[in-house]
Amino acid sequence: LVVSGLNPHAGEDGALGHEDQSIVAPAVATLRAVAQAGDLPIMIYSNRLAYKVDITPDIMEELAADARFVAIKESSDDIRRTTEIFNRLGKRYTVLTGVDNLAFEALSVGAQGWVAGLVCAFPAETVAIYKLMQLGRREEALKIYSWFRPLLDLDVSSYLVQNIKLAEVLAIGSNDRVRMPRQPLSGALRASVEKTIRDAMATRPALPKL
Repeated sequence: LVVSGLNPHAGEDGALGHEDQSIVAPAVATLRAVAQAGDLPIMIYSNRLAYKVDITPDIMEELAADARFVAIKESSDDIRRTTEIFNRLGKRYTVLTGVDNLAFEALSVGAQGWVAGLVCAFPAETVAIYKLMQLGRREEALKIYSWFRPLLDLDVSSYLVQNIKLAEVLAIGSNDRVRMPRQPLSGALRASVEKTIRDAMATRPALPKL
């Protein structure tokens, strides 16, 4: 009979896997080495979908004694993770959302910041959502966020860099140059993304006073 805990350190002696040795311990060792080498405040970036880097609450708990780890950019694409971090670790870390089309949801459950992707193209709307949520003006924030969602979805894509650059071309007159091996959007994909951006710009909402 094996009794499994939610934490891989729960003492099942590997009967249900070796996540603590194969995943948690190497990740903790790597992050501690980075912290020691840099000796600066660190925001940990957890993005298990795009970059296959999943800094779990178990790993965060292992690192909590090191004051150099100050924040988490939480991009697991699972809004439950934000609540899990707070339930497990309280206010030990400053938690920022890194998934644009989960920003409203993350701020609703207590995330303290937003590392935004479309902010250069649409700074006023991004800041308005954040500030309104901090002020408790949720319905006003949701109205802007609902308009913003098709644009924010462009950040959750294998073409996120190209999408964001094209948004900046259309919204602020920037350019769509990207670093190799990426290439600017072209053809039908470019036309589709451009339509999404232009449609949103044509219905841009008036922002409330803050």
